[in-house]
Amino acid sequence: MGLERAFADEPAFVPYLAAGDPSYEESLSYVEALAEGGADVIELGLPFSEPIAEGKTIQNAIVRSLDAGMTPGRFFEFVADLDVDVPLVCMTYYNLIYQYGNSEAKRASESASGETASDEGPRPFVEKAADAGIEGFVVPDLPAEEAGPLRDACDEFGLDLIFIVAPTTEGDRLDRMREQVSGYVYVQARMGVTGARDDVDDATGASLARLSDWDVPKAVGFGIKTGDHAEEIVAAGADGVIVGSALVDIVADGHENDRPTEDVAADLESLARELKQGALRGAQERPQPERT
Repeated sequence: MGLERAFADEPAFVPYLAAGDPSYEESLSYVEALAEGGADVIELGLPFSEPIAEGKTIQNAIVRSLDAGMTPGRFFEFVADLDVDVPLVCMTYYNLIYQYGNSEAKRASESASGETASDEGPRPFVEKAADAGIEGFVVPDLPAEEAGPLRDACDEFGLDLIFIVAPTTEGDRLDRMREQVSGYVYVQARMGVTGARDDVDDATGASLARLSDWDVPKAVGFGIKTGDHAEEIVAAGADGVIVGSALVDIVADGHENDRPTEDVAADLESLARELKQGALRGAQERPQPERT
């Protein structure tokens, strides 16, 4: 399992885009632009029709991707077609993962051969993701109490399982997340759904402090949109920053205004560089350990 290596030497910049938004080819260019801009890990959204954790910005991106024909099968092709040298994480919802092995196409094939469709749970999806080049998963709607089968499949194929810890996550659920998480933990900076904000929530430091003894990197997301935000969050103790809506806004603007793909890609690369540089500045502001 290798996502932790992205956080080993410096704070990581982890951007998110919905795969296939607004089209397959444009999206390839946009994801590759993020890598050029300094991304250390890239979260790729596999669209699902009921994205309960997402705000309007990412919901619209998911609609554009679905309208453009994105499916789990196309998602795996997309991952394989990407020309990037950074780890890729699939962010999606558990229904797609769990049902993949019992898809309509598979059932039709098994029916024709006289076989009976079996309930293999998440394993076929994880195996296919590993073959395509995915290194981990974020599954917002999967409770830690029900994550055992996915954790087992990830262990079998060497993938990481990232959990989102909200400001209100506590007790047994927090303990279960700690037991099963790998790669990094996604620290939700504020309550609510995803979306860019104008400030950093005051609860971020407290959220990081209560996870200080976890032995995985802590990446903070929800609301980050500027280099100054990234700087502040890393200075507060984060090992990385996760940014989605601010980047998706650039894609949406390009689509709505028929901007050339290369111009949108350039803007994405520019913001990626700003966010990465902000994270690096934040690391320099942390108190340095005293030498003995």
